[in-house]
Amino acid sequence: MVGLGPGGQETLTPQAKEALLQAEVVVGYTTYLKLIESLIAGKVILASGMKKEIDRARAAVVEALTGKHVAVVSGGDPGVYGMAGPVLEVAPAGLAVDVIPGVTAATAAAALLGAPLTHDFAVISLSDLLTSWEVIERRLAAAAEADFVLVLYNPRSKGRAEHLQNALEIIKKYRDNSTPVGIVKDYGRADEKQIITTLALLLPEDVDMTTTVVIGNSQTKLLHGRMVTPRGYRL
Repeated sequence: MVGLGPGGQETLTPQAKEALLQAEVVVGYTTYLKLIESLIAGKVILASGMKKEIDRARAAVVEALTGKHVAVVSGGDPGVYGMAGPVLEVAPAGLAVDVIPGVTAATAAAALLGAPLTHDFAVISLSDLLTSWEVIERRLAAAAEADFVLVLYNPRSKGRAEHLQNALEIIKKYRDNSTPVGIVKDYGRADEKQIITTLALLLPEDVDMTTTVVIGNSQTKLLHGRMVTPRGYRL
């Protein structure tokens, strides 16, 4: 499994790039494969769309069992809402499976916004395709009450337009309206956009599935236009 990072090839690690170059077969979600077209030209490509993760994992295992070098790609890190889990679950004993890490959206977005993750944080996906919304609500409430900085993945889509607003209402029970919030959309791509606002002023329409939302904790502040969560050092 190979993590592609959050956007363009500039965040692809040398280890990940080498794995792609060595691969004979590359398996992945169509959108992610387009990001690395120049690196995988001439290879056998097995592409598929959303909700086909298990199919991709099984196809990769079939190819690997013939002795081929197979790279299964994931956006960000393959072990963070990625393909590492499905592949390891379907791979038979004895099949060598390497997990090559990638820069995940949480840390990439944080770097653009400043330093919002320098203390404890929680990453929560708002997608209820594989996790019930009731479970997501409980996790949001628990993490917000515990004063974690929150990173929201898959925050809003056409089919789940209300999920972000519902999540914000839960978080507002435990956070001041002036809490800094950062939005990073399309990291590393031509349409990259970042917004720093507050919990009260966050506009759900600024957010979609290619957006990462970072919500500060009670100590997060704005310094010279950047989000900073103090680590606790005495300055």
